[in-house]
Amino acid sequence: MSSINRLFKHTIVYGLATVLPRLLTVLLTKLLTEYLPSPDDFGQVSIIFSWIIIFNVLLTYGTETSFFRYFTETKDKSKVLGTAIGTLLASTLLFVLVAFLSLDYIEEWSGKSAQYWKWVIGVLAFDTLAVVPFAYMRAQGKAIKYAIIKMINVVISVGCSALFLIWLQDIPGLRELLPSNKIELYFIALFGASTLTFFMVCKPYFSQWAFDFQLWKKMLRYGFPILIAGLAFAINETFDKILLEWMLVENATEQVGIYTACYRLAVGMTLFATAFKLGVEPFFFSESKSDNAPQLYAQITKIFVILGSVVLLTYIVMVDLIKPLLMAESYYEAMDIVPLILIAYLFFGIYQSISVWYKVTDKTKYGAYISVAGAVITIGLNIALIPKIGYMASAITTCAAYGLMMVISYVLSRKHFAIPYDLKNLLLYLGTSIGLSLTFFYYFREKLGAGSLSLYLVGIGMIAMLTLLIWTREKLFLRKLIKR
Repeated sequence: MSSINRLFKHTIVYGLATVLPRLLTVLLTKLLTEYLPSPDDFGQVSIIFSWIIIFNVLLTYGTETSFFRYFTETKDKSKVLGTAIGTLLASTLLFVLVAFLSLDYIEEWSGKSAQYWKWVIGVLAFDTLAVVPFAYMRAQGKAIKYAIIKMINVVISVGCSALFLIWLQDIPGLRELLPSNKIELYFIALFGASTLTFFMVCKPYFSQWAFDFQLWKKMLRYGFPILIAGLAFAINETFDKILLEWMLVENATEQVGIYTACYRLAVGMTLFATAFKLGVEPFFFSESKSDNAPQLYAQITKIFVILGSVVLLTYIVMVDLIKPLLMAESYYEAMDIVPLILIAYLFFGIYQSISVWYKVTDKTKYGAYISVAGAVITIGLNIALIPKIGYMASAITTCAAYGLMMVISYVLSRKHFAIPYDLKNLLLYLGTSIGLSLTFFYYFREKLGAGSLSLYLVGIGMIAMLTLLIWTREKLFLRKLIKR
């Protein structure tokens, strides 16, 4: 259990580094929905963010995972660091040059002002350049430093956004220096946070390092499937907003804004899955040579499913208490998508845990295949269903895509790296949680009324039922974990 203890310590620290900043970031959703002039403006921000996520993947092209892969196995670690840094530095500078020369074309193509894109290009550049230094911190076990810098980044971005959107008009000197467009002001705030963060982590760029051409080729080969998988994931994660804007006939950007605000209500499951991923990724590689690695991986997946099942149901029971904290009332109309997005992220978290098999066996091409399958589902179902049911199509599609990826990864793992999952109990907990969650939200919430005392009593009873089921079947396993 010592390895799992270490995993939990890393997950808690990286979880705080992820959860606390993301919670502050969630305040941005409230801020933007309250202080941007309309849902249409929030829709524009959401669509630009979708492109940011896609370009983040393209600009890093699997370098972070390649760095972890070779940093843990290569004796000359400075060479791995230098090769990763040199690669991203060269490609990022090229991107900035081409992007700024193409601003007019980008504005015409996207339908979004070049004034927004010039700041977005800066955000992308500095975020990309910070990827390897942050990975270097994680590889060295400097979790506390990692957490503090991530927190500072978000505090600055939230603070500057609040300053510009709420109080700028009351600060005469600053008001004359900055533009009046609130969308542009928001991206200026993000640019400032990204710039400062880079300067806080840029020390490796000024240390002694060497570029190894042969290692560079190996890292590119290893990272290319990660790029494809990451790009496919970005499509699964964000392309629904882009397709909604392209395919909806009336008030398309406004509908994107409303959909995105409710989509972000799934932040609880997103944070849980992301924190777990940050904790387990270095752990998976460090334990890959251990004789009992398959057993450890199976235990980790069971822990995730148990916790995730309880988190899913609890979050859905509490969602009507949470929603006023995250968005303005005018965005509530898309609330029906929330359970589907939460379930989708639970599936994705399980997929990340199960997919250890292709990472530790260097078969990353399978990660690409799986993610591409998810992306095909995302694009195909959205195109087929958006004209018929609007943004509900995107919620259903997100759930279907991540569910398919989870199943495919499990099936392939049985052939390439057998892990003794307790499949019977995992399916029982997962199925019970999903069934209770959907029943609570779509039946009892409709019958008893959102926010009613009787509804919460039903929800508490359901949570107790699920918890009792898990404890009855797993008490020996859980007691051992708790004692450790």
